[in-house]
Amino acid sequence: MRSTLRTQALDVLLEADADRKAARARALDASAPIDAAARHAEPEGIPGRPERPVLVAHTQTKQRSANTIEGRARLLHAIAHIELNAIDLALDAVWRFADLPEAYYRDWARVAREEALHYSLLRDHLATLGSAYGDFPAHRALWDMAERTRGDVLARMALVPRTLEARGLDASPAVKAKLLAAGDAPAAAIIDTILRDEIGHVAIGNRWFRWICAERGLDPLRTFAELARAHGAPRPRGPLNLEARRAAGFSDEELRRLA
Repeated sequence: MRSTLRTQALDVLLEADADRKAARARALDASAPIDAAARHAEPEGIPGRPERPVLVAHTQTKQRSANTIEGRARLLHAIAHIELNAIDLALDAVWRFADLPEAYYRDWARVAREEALHYSLLRDHLATLGSAYGDFPAHRALWDMAERTRGDVLARMALVPRTLEARGLDASPAVKAKLLAAGDAPAAAIIDTILRDEIGHVAIGNRWFRWICAERGLDPLRTFAELARAHGAPRPRGPLNLEARRAAGFSDEELRRLA
């Protein structure tokens, strides 16, 4: 029997090897049936994780100047870790939440494939710097929010793509500038690719957040503020990338409230 897209996503989410997870995410069967009504029991081991990197509090991760090879490797390693977590978050959005439109599941499966590409690009560039994924400590802040929102798809859409992933839109210009100043044009080009795709990912989060609000008869602005308070979501760190956020579907009123 052909597996459904949701069961495929769960199986890949449980994969512990980072490189195999990325490869399997890129190979998800986009045309597979979905079975949106299915309720899947949550197995142990979500998400699958490699033994390295060591996970620490985000305040314990070290930053170095991007003008050194080690500094660039640490910076790109941190972004690769974010992209690996983003694979997990997209896969979790596919398998965990039932009774949504077919387009919802296919959207998040596409996000998982694109996040896997980002991870692979960064992994390969790290190798040119003499490093590999797992060489430096990393944090688990992204997955912590997934745990907090595991019981409600509306909270997940509000606080993962629209909040945590949207912060990447804001950070990208400064990261690219650091890499260009260090003479690493290939790494800067990877950041351009990530930013282009992440605008689309945040737009998907915006789309489904608003769709679910409409289905539940909720005001999106008020609901977002309530969910952010309830789940302890971080405020954006300025400056906001207004062009990217508008392209991702944020309204002027939402941007005013975030500023």
